[in-house]
Amino acid sequence: MGCTFVLGGARSGKSTFAEQWAGRLSELHSLPVTYVATAQSSDDEMEERILRHRHRRPQDWLTVEEPLDVADWMMKQSEPTVILIDCLSLLLNNWMFVERCSERQFFARLEQLVAAISQCVHPIVVVSNEVGQGIVPGDPVSRQYRDWLGLLNQAVAKQADSVIWVVAGIPVDLKKLQVELP
Repeated sequence: MGCTFVLGGARSGKSTFAEQWAGRLSELHSLPVTYVATAQSSDDEMEERILRHRHRRPQDWLTVEEPLDVADWMMKQSEPTVILIDCLSLLLNNWMFVERCSERQFFARLEQLVAAISQCVHPIVVVSNEVGQGIVPGDPVSRQYRDWLGLLNQAVAKQADSVIWVVAGIPVDLKKLQVELP
């Protein structure tokens, strides 16, 4: 049924838009929504963010907390549902700083996720941050995170049917604006 990839900067409105999109898909297809949360509470501020997201979602949405193995969860999903994954940037954070994955493990995880998205029969909405538009980070770990998230975003965007970039709360469909090489 297709994948919609929603990305944007911090506080761009991407999660709110993705939730609205998933809600609309739910109405159109008469399916429930399963919200796949990748965030983990690491401090008080993060806990507050998680609570804000929870309170904003409709009560009838199922929430699955899956901080590491989203691809595996998706491959096992058999019940018809709209899947909303929020977000890849925190998923990558968990791979890098909880799992301490190597470059080889990162690429294996990336391939597993893209395969799960391509094989999924349910509508999917995937959220991620765009972190590559700022200055080059000053330390190697931050540069690696930026680079890996860029590669992850590219792979998911290539697989997605639509790529929505949210800027200042305004969604723009990038695939409709895509330019082909001559």
